[in-house]
Amino acid sequence: MIRYLQRKDIDIDKYDACIQNAVNSRIYALSYYLDIVADNWDALILDNYKAVMPLPWRSKYFIKYIYPPCWTQQLGVFSIHNFDSTLVELFIKAIPKKFLKTTIQLNNNCNSELFSTKNNFVLGLNQPYENLYKNYRKDRKDRLKKFLKVGYKIEKNVSINDLITVFKENYKEELNINLSDYLKLEKLALEKRLSPIIIGVYNKDQELISGSLFFKDKKRIYYVFSANNQQGNKAQGNTAILDSIIQSYSNTDYILDFEGSMHPGIASFFKSFGSELETYYLYAKKF
Repeated sequence: MIRYLQRKDIDIDKYDACIQNAVNSRIYALSYYLDIVADNWDALILDNYKAVMPLPWRSKYFIKYIYPPCWTQQLGVFSIHNFDSTLVELFIKAIPKKFLKTTIQLNNNCNSELFSTKNNFVLGLNQPYENLYKNYRKDRKDRLKKFLKVGYKIEKNVSINDLITVFKENYKEELNINLSDYLKLEKLALEKRLSPIIIGVYNKDQELISGSLFFKDKKRIYYVFSANNQQGNKAQGNTAILDSIIQSYSNTDYILDFEGSMHPGIASFFKSFGSELETYYLYAKKF
């Protein structure tokens, strides 16, 4: 039996245990992640938390609707057992009618004819770095060599505020992110349970020119946020940062999750590291 529970009525320990032990676990669905990014969220629960489906929602003009919060690529159904489209569609049908509009980005296990597809890219890190490097595309290897010749420093524990400043100064007009979403990103980056990793590239004047924020759970390293200025782009700062993550976590069972994209240029960049396509899904409906 699938029940709809408001956030205040959810057994959070059981809910998070389901997410963490799910065959398709994603960090975005954890309660403490959703508590930061979602205006509100409730959940659909199967039996005694055998499977769950978080429902982030907000209200506008007294109309409630389900939406994908910023910094949250994949939600959907999460189960401790393998499942198929039948279970996913049962969850979709159980969404309360009070939500007059529903938009959900579902993880790659949630296949159904009801959904359209979106592209993600992932790289398994369970090989020696030398093998992973061999699978880089030639142009990516050339760009990495270019970075190494410049001699800029790669450093960890970069301030999230410094990284956001680089982003605002170089991408603000293109991506139009709300102030509230920047504040949520700052909170996420300070949440120790997400194992945040913030890596930056500094020029010879100790100025931050490239930076990236990653989160880490038991299975995946998520490439959540990045920024470059013109100097960082020219020096191939993002290439160097991603290569440093691949080096650090090579020969482990981690998967590097690039988080998309449908943009051809960005997709090509991710593929150039030898990553593989992983499809996830979009469900959108007005009741």
